[in-house]
Amino acid sequence: MKRLPVFLKQYFWDVDFNKLDFERSKTFILKRVLDRGDNQTLKWLFQNYTKEDIKELILTTRDLSAKTANFWADYLHIAHNQVPCLQKPYSRIQFGLSS
Repeated sequence: MKRLPVFLKQYFWDVDFNKLDFERSKTFILKRVLDRGDNQTLKWLFQNYTKEDIKELILTTRDLSAKTANFWADYLHIAHNQVPCLQKPYSRIQFGLSS
């Protein structure tokens, strides 16, 4: 199991940091670092994960902040209409309402 560097621990306050696995926890790690990371953390991220890993995450997740999603979509040249967390949320039409 490849361990994460200690300087990342501050981003994972709510889980057992020592149990995070570099590969098995990739999605969780990417989300946290992309959403909250500083320059040092992002530098580490790009040294250890590929732009394709990041792009795949941006194109599949719904739980990044809009600010984060906008930034990374622009940085990776992804059309905003392809980013799930930037799409208008689904809203059901309530029964009994007439138009």
